Amino acid sequence: MELPPAPLQLITLLESAGHVAYAVGGCVRDALLGQAPADWDLCTSAAPERVMEVLRAHDIKVLETGIQHGTVTAIIDHRPVEITTFRLDGGYADHRRPDSVTFTDDLAADLSRRDFTVNAMAWSPGRGLADPFGGQADLRAGLLRCVGEPHKRFGEDALRILRCLRFASVLGFDIEENTSEALFELKGTLRHVAAERIQSELTRLLCGQNARKILLDYREIIFAVLPQLEPMSGFDQRTPWHCYDIWGHTCAAVEAAPPSPALRWAALLHDCGKPPCFFMRDGVGHFHGHAEVSERMAREMLDALKCPRRFTGRVALLVRHHELRLLEQAPKPAKLRRLLGELGPEALLDLLELTRADVTAQAPEKRFRLEGYEPLRTQIASLMAENPCVTRKQLAVSGTDLLPLGLQGPQLGQMLGRLLEEVLEGRLANEREALLGWAQGAMLDA
Repeated sequence: MELPPAPLQLITLLESAGHVAYAVGGCVRDALLGQAPADWDLCTSAAPERVMEVLRAHDIKVLETGIQHGTVTAIIDHRPVEITTFRLDGGYADHRRPDSVTFTDDLAADLSRRDFTVNAMAWSPGRGLADPFGGQADLRAGLLRCVGEPHKRFGEDALRILRCLRFASVLGFDIEENTSEALFELKGTLRHVAAERIQSELTRLLCGQNARKILLDYREIIFAVLPQLEPMSGFDQRTPWHCYDIWGHTCAAVEAAPPSPALRWAALLHDCGKPPCFFMRDGVGHFHGHAEVSERMAREMLDALKCPRRFTGRVALLVRHHELRLLEQAPKPAKLRRLLGELGPEALLDLLELTRADVTAQAPEKRFRLEGYEPLRTQIASLMAENPCVTRKQLAVSGTDLLPLGLQGPQLGQMLGRLLEEVLEGRLANEREALLGWAQGAMLDA
């Protein structure tokens, strides 16, 4: 393992002052997997006050970010590095944070309080790898296992339940049997976790390589935090278009969507309104109006999870429009221009990707529509390259330009709307003289 200069310098300074220091946790895991860690965390035998004294003596900025739990943050090379004193945790009355901590000089004791064996490893340049719980073997096996007794680990911090599923999804790992059993048995404790933390873990889970398997195998845990989705499980769609129940189709769509947060959330929620909209006609199941119901439910769930308003709006927009069936029949240029104006270029391309994922998750004999994906993507790209007029703001005239024609108040907006309609349909060029001439003629005909 090779440490970047910043954490290596911090370890060197602490060791030179007579203390023990290691890189620890996820950064060690990722490095052993051959991945570049997003950040580096350190642990040390030095008390937090001593850490600050040593580093500040070398003009390194240190913040007291969690000093009551032994954590300070060094700012070095304009990046934060968390440094936590070896510690033992007391009880967890709130199922989230220890009521008290006791500092220790025993690294193995510190590692014993951590969540999973693959996260309970430490490494230093001088001492090499410390792995008292078999984390490296579990990495090789692709296995997530709690450190010690799973019920105790999850009982201490309920967020670890979702962290386990997230790691399994992102890393593509299996979950060890006893650890898996404890996940199900303690899922009710997730009520103690803040909505923002649930949202963060679910988003990362959804974007993982193994999201479909985790959503299927651990659906009861997903439903514990998103109970609105439970009616989808086992719901027979009774239609030749689908070979899965609604939940199975949803999980397949999540897997087929590009791993961006908005698209994966839209795939998860696009059919959540189907159960209340279901009805039978001529022996076939139908779900008329489910896109609107799904949009409303999606907004409610994402708002409850404290998602940013803009993100919620983006997901809801995709959910609302997912029934446009873009791949069933190539849209005419005028329709594409309208969609471009209504959704914007990024959302239109996302909608195409959501449609592709939706069709991919349907019955195999209905996936012939995927043949239209590449031609339509090319068509949209060509249209965007033209930078066409698709909104009133892009018209070559404004309301002020129309005032000399005698238009006032609401009449101005109505005329701009009519002009945009003519431009979208390709009947009128977006040129000032052409637009003013058409408007004048329309008033004479009125």
